[in-house]
Amino acid sequence: MKEELKSKSEPQNEGAPEIILIEHDDYHASYIGKTADGRQFFFAPIFMPGGDEFVTLFLFDDEGNLVESKIENFGPRETFDREKARALRSEWLAQLGTLEYQDIRVKPFAVEHGGEMFGMIPTKYEDYWVVEVLPGNVMAFTEPWDSGIYDT
Repeated sequence: MKEELKSKSEPQNEGAPEIILIEHDDYHASYIGKTADGRQFFFAPIFMPGGDEFVTLFLFDDEGNLVESKIENFGPRETFDREKARALRSEWLAQLGTLEYQDIRVKPFAVEHGGEMFGMIPTKYEDYWVVEVLPGNVMAFTEPWDSGIYDT
């Protein structure tokens, strides 16, 4: 995780979110929900600004802890094969079994892939926190953390 999250007890970390509601919608949060065994899943639309496109799957336990991540690089946007990416997403969804699309509650997290940090990464700006889905900053959450609302 970013340096400011290593110790929640440090004064500079006051206000950092412990858990975030992501509200199911028909936009960036259309592929979120729960599996039959109670895990939460999140397919995040991720890209590298000026770089590559990715298909990502993040799995969480029922308390919102990240338990597994899958990240597949599809190369530069100019050569990005959307049908191939959709097929992979469908394959990964099928592997999860019976799904219920719904809101999820997850803890901020970060995983490294190819030298880049991926995840829902909290960052403190002067006097407020933002949790961004990175890389690409395709979703940005601010207080209240239980609103489920994000900016793009």
